[in-house]
Amino acid sequence: MRRRQFIILLTVLALSFCILKFGSRLAVEDVREGDTAGSYPAEWYEMVSRETNEKGIKVVVDGEEKKLKTPVRMAATGSFLVPESELRELFSCSAHTYDETILVMEKAGRRASIAIGERQMTLCQDTDREHEETISLDYPLTVKQGQLAVPAEGLAQAFDYEMNWEAEESVLSFTSRNPEEQVLPRAYDYRTVGRAPEVKNQGSLGTCWAFASLMALESSLLPEQSFDFSEDHMSIRNSFQMDQNDGGDYTMSMAYLLSWQGPVLEEEDPYGDSWSPEGISPALHLQEIQILPEKDYEAVKEAVYFTGGVQSSLYTSMADGEESSDYYNKETGAYCYTGDRRPNHDVVIIGWDDEYSKENFPVQPEGDGAFICANSWGGAFGEQGYFYVSYYDTNIGIHNIVYSRADAANHYDKIYQTDLCGWAGQLGYGKEDAFFANIYQAEEEEELWAAGFYATDENTQYEVYVVNDAAGSADFGRRRSVARGKLKHAGYYTIDFPRPVSLKAGERFAVIVNVRTPGSVHPVAIEYNAPDKKTKVDISDGEGYISLRGTAWDRVETEQSCNVCLKAYTRRMKDR
Repeated sequence: MRRRQFIILLTVLALSFCILKFGSRLAVEDVREGDTAGSYPAEWYEMVSRETNEKGIKVVVDGEEKKLKTPVRMAATGSFLVPESELRELFSCSAHTYDETILVMEKAGRRASIAIGERQMTLCQDTDREHEETISLDYPLTVKQGQLAVPAEGLAQAFDYEMNWEAEESVLSFTSRNPEEQVLPRAYDYRTVGRAPEVKNQGSLGTCWAFASLMALESSLLPEQSFDFSEDHMSIRNSFQMDQNDGGDYTMSMAYLLSWQGPVLEEEDPYGDSWSPEGISPALHLQEIQILPEKDYEAVKEAVYFTGGVQSSLYTSMADGEESSDYYNKETGAYCYTGDRRPNHDVVIIGWDDEYSKENFPVQPEGDGAFICANSWGGAFGEQGYFYVSYYDTNIGIHNIVYSRADAANHYDKIYQTDLCGWAGQLGYGKEDAFFANIYQAEEEEELWAAGFYATDENTQYEVYVVNDAAGSADFGRRRSVARGKLKHAGYYTIDFPRPVSLKAGERFAVIVNVRTPGSVHPVAIEYNAPDKKTKVDISDGEGYISLRGTAWDRVETEQSCNVCLKAYTRRMKDR
């Protein structure tokens, strides 16, 4: 038996050497003097790929081993296939699918495109798309396990990496030929790449916050999915005591979306009639919204490039696109305010231009550069609704909201929650660490697949626990860890569990989270009746707890008059 295994191992190593030496081809020619060309049997390559995939492929980029959620695989021909979901992690490139058939990847001003089933990749510079280069590939772009699998050789050529395969160690490495190259181009514009949201008109109502939120969300889904969401529903059918003329902000948008109150389609609730029907189901479910650091322009650009438009805020003396302002140049569509007034209008950042001249602004800022923004004042404003905001504007980039994960409405069957008004305040013990928990009761036989909570600042470390049959906080000592990690930005995150937790119908279960948020003294997000009177929180529907060390627990509803912002997501057992 051992002798047979040894022979198989030698065969695998020999074949791997051949693939490395002669390339990843369906047939490797073996030509000797006096012989005709031949090829190794296809089943040999199938055996090599099977053994390699079972062993697992380590991927190293510029000397760093990458931890991938979806592995790189070897095809039966010896070609290596990179999952689309791992392209950003491995090559720092954005990737989007157009017309459900063409994958477009961008990095540092280079643009690579390939159609499903094709063995040719087209390369060009974003600034010079008339001059394209075509490279031939040994393997086509295919769909594997529900996502696109990209030939690694094409990626290496497109983004200028040297690729190397070490068969014995099962290591696929990529080394950049331009390690100092910047990932982001000096200019980027959704309007030129088919990712710009449709410009709308809020009219005379104070609903810019809803328009900006939904335009940013719509842009994050493009070009793969095109939606027109209802601002009417968001601004009327939320959990806040405000009407459409009272204004709003991104925290209201987050609460509405994360509680699955929306988004609903525009055609189901058209804008402008001051009425919103009941009983409309959301078109999808928001599961993650990131809040980027104040004035971190690099983070804003990365979000636009990789994820979607960034909702941000301005101060403006204009009420609509018909009015004039000392800070706005109508001829160039350029805006810059450098005073100390607080923001009063929301827009969506959809691009940037580092070389946009400061001379375009009515009062010249300190230097060149501007964000390209989508407004909600109709197509007559700016360049068909889009305009430029100087990097030196006082308020742009202070609030930066990115709608970074939207799931199909049937991804989870049920949401357990008590915080319909979302993150209204924070709680803690004067330290950066805290535990918080909610107890829920399963409505039927279910599986608990995920939990969701707010990271109240950057670099929050977390660990999630679950307790079955939780009568109360006295049972929290039986908690078992189901997930842990670190969150780079503030915001709301859904943490998926590696394995689901089974729940019986009627069973009380607890979700517990331990967070460490550097520099914070109140790291736990809570919902409560804030002094601004815009909320009316119901604390009778929850059973939440908070603790410093996870031993002694305080009941937040009775002792703090608040709800803990901590949700649970389940799937019905019978359907899985």
